[in-house]
Amino acid sequence: MRILWYTRRHAMLSCLAWLFACLPSPGLGQDTTAKPADNAAAFTQALAGLKADDFDQKETALRQLVQVNDPRVLEIFKALQDARLYIATQSGEFIYLNEDTDPPSGMKVLNGDKLADIDPAAYDKVSVNNQLRTTLKELIAGLNLHSPDRALRLAAVNELVGDVTPEKLALFNQLLTQEKDPEIAEVMQVAIAIADLDGTDSQAKIQALQRLSDSLRPEAYNRIKSLLAESGTQPDSSGVIAAATKALNNIDSRRERYRFIETTIFGLSLGSILLLIAIGLSITFGVMGVINMAHGELMMLGAYTTYLVQAALPNAIDYSLFIAIPLAFLISGLVGVAIERGVIRFLYGRPLETLLATFGISLILQQIPRTFISAQNVTVQNPSWLSGSWAINPALSITYNRLFIFGFAIVVFFGLLAIMKKTSLGLQVRAVSQNRAMAKAMGVRTEWVDALTFGLGSGIAGIAGVALSQITNVGPNLGQGYIVDSFMVVVFGGVGNVWGMLVGSLSLGTVSKYLEPWSGAVLAKIFILIFIILFIQKRPRGLFPQKGRAAEA
Repeated sequence: MRILWYTRRHAMLSCLAWLFACLPSPGLGQDTTAKPADNAAAFTQALAGLKADDFDQKETALRQLVQVNDPRVLEIFKALQDARLYIATQSGEFIYLNEDTDPPSGMKVLNGDKLADIDPAAYDKVSVNNQLRTTLKELIAGLNLHSPDRALRLAAVNELVGDVTPEKLALFNQLLTQEKDPEIAEVMQVAIAIADLDGTDSQAKIQALQRLSDSLRPEAYNRIKSLLAESGTQPDSSGVIAAATKALNNIDSRRERYRFIETTIFGLSLGSILLLIAIGLSITFGVMGVINMAHGELMMLGAYTTYLVQAALPNAIDYSLFIAIPLAFLISGLVGVAIERGVIRFLYGRPLETLLATFGISLILQQIPRTFISAQNVTVQNPSWLSGSWAINPALSITYNRLFIFGFAIVVFFGLLAIMKKTSLGLQVRAVSQNRAMAKAMGVRTEWVDALTFGLGSGIAGIAGVALSQITNVGPNLGQGYIVDSFMVVVFGGVGNVWGMLVGSLSLGTVSKYLEPWSGAVLAKIFILIFIILFIQKRPRGLFPQKGRAAEA
């Protein structure tokens, strides 16, 4: 029995060996995919197509590279976009060239070898035209659709919304079933719905329009409008035109609501600038009764301080505001003290002469940047943390610099309020503003209070200039565009009242932005001026009148 068992086992092993020997060899009659050697050959061949002078051949090469499953393809496309892909004139080898280093450096495309001390003259740039740039953008977006990075996938989907071809439509439907991120999935659904509007199925179009009626994306809005334009006066037997009209009306109403919110935000941003300017002007006038026509120029000095700080520290733009804010306060404040000690203190009780003197000082201050910097406007850069915007949805975005200005103005407001309520200087300022003679009789050095108050108001004007430099160009006439508005805020809110400045500036700034869309900026200011003239007929001392000497004057 034992011999029989060994005999059977030997026979079975022989049969199995014969069967394996009869199976076809993988390299002999079968087509195999995902072979590393074949991928490398296809990659090299497609890459060589970028050496062609004809841009159509280059586009063909780009599309062939997409078909190759190679991680280097995406980097090649990005290098082409950034004009970093070069070819060696002698060997024809592709490299990534970095001309920002000294000396220029690079890296070989095929094997990733680092290259140092490169002579750019020995390489030719792979050139692209506008058509190729468009193709590159599309292909990069297509590659990023499969990226594990959420930000890249979202950017890729946003790039392709409104431009989903039938080939990509199948890919989007497939990726939608796998996508776990709700925001990306929503954008995909919008892209698919827009693509469905190009089909012939009326029911599919109606369903797509129902999905798009809640979308605020401009691609959806524009596609629905074009669909209605294409329909013209054709009979609406399928109900597509009715569905498109309903969807468009729904989108219009939502866009109008968000437009109102955006206008309110712009108005608050303008109001915060007016608050920073008018608050210093108000406390100066409230204490000394001086109408300072040079207040706008003190703000201009603060804006130029920001420009000079950035010019002196070009590699520290992100930190420039933290240096410019205290420096602008100090410079404008010292100039204000110098104006008060050198000119204004000799003119107390003579308002007309004070008005003319400060107007002359404003002309002198305007001439300083014209002489020493430039008569033309200069640009102040935004730090990286203030660049860009917060996109709440496709119809509403808020720039970070406007958010910063609003928050900064509120911080300055409450800081000044704390000074006026909690410090001895604030107590003396309030005492002098209410009854100068009594305060002087009680031992308050009114001359010292006048100088510090004027310096404080001028310093706040300086930091207002820092804030304003983040949303507009800086020039010698910068202050002239805001001085009239700041005086209107002072009159409307109530001279010398801090809370009046807050309410007056924010309300006038917001109303001005509401009027501008239908009346224009000039007429909006005229309407506000007429309103204030009528308002002070009923309330000559403003919304929050001050008690004491300023009120009795």
